[in-house]
Amino acid sequence: MLKYRVIYPLLYVTVLAALLVNKFLYPLPYPVVGAVIAAALVIFIGLAIWGATRIGSNYFINVHTRAVITEKTVALSFDDGPVDDHTPQILDILQQHQVPAAFFCIGHRVKERPHLLQRIHAEGHLIGNHSYAHNFWFDIKSSRNMTEDLRKADEEIVSATGLRPRLFRPPYGVTNPNLAKAIRKGEYIPVGWSIRSLDTVIKEEEKLLGRVTRSIRPGDIFLFHDTSAATVNILPALIRHIREQGFTIRRIDHLLNVPAYA
Repeated sequence: MLKYRVIYPLLYVTVLAALLVNKFLYPLPYPVVGAVIAAALVIFIGLAIWGATRIGSNYFINVHTRAVITEKTVALSFDDGPVDDHTPQILDILQQHQVPAAFFCIGHRVKERPHLLQRIHAEGHLIGNHSYAHNFWFDIKSSRNMTEDLRKADEEIVSATGLRPRLFRPPYGVTNPNLAKAIRKGEYIPVGWSIRSLDTVIKEEEKLLGRVTRSIRPGDIFLFHDTSAATVNILPALIRHIREQGFTIRRIDHLLNVPAYA
């Protein structure tokens, strides 16, 4: 498995070796030296982009994207809430069908709607950290600023429920060295997904349901957003389909066998 902490030193040593050979052993043509450096840069940048945008790559840090099990069990998760429009509707459906779920919440939305977070917890669902700001600039912040952002989200969750979450889902599913450092410092357990609904893009309900039910495997983690009307509308049908296929829906911390809170 490709790892940033392994690849980066290897590329550095490769370039350094080429420069040392050129200087002390055998002068290499400048195009050759330039080609070695350019190739190393292309590999480094290419792998960095691949690792950052593929949460299951584990390139910068190990992320739980599914449970390695044979038992027909899956987990549902919802990002970006809580919001007034759809979070209560999703909670109503989950309660009606007696299904547990995980809600990875944005800190500033928790601050505005602590009553919804209290309801999420009271009804037996897991609460995870999904950053405080969740803005476009999050991924280019320093590790220190990321750490502070996650801490602020924790503060709002603790203020509303008294619980400090251990599970963290990166905004947009993007990872990098700075975020990896912040995750380790905060002792979070990073969690991704294996079935991405794309419900922020797909608005056609039939298409959305078809996408997420195409191939369900034991240990899968579904990613939805409790900001999506389409998700609200397909959720009952999804739950029925999962159960008709012989699967059980468990809470994500139980599926992964990890602690939910500090």
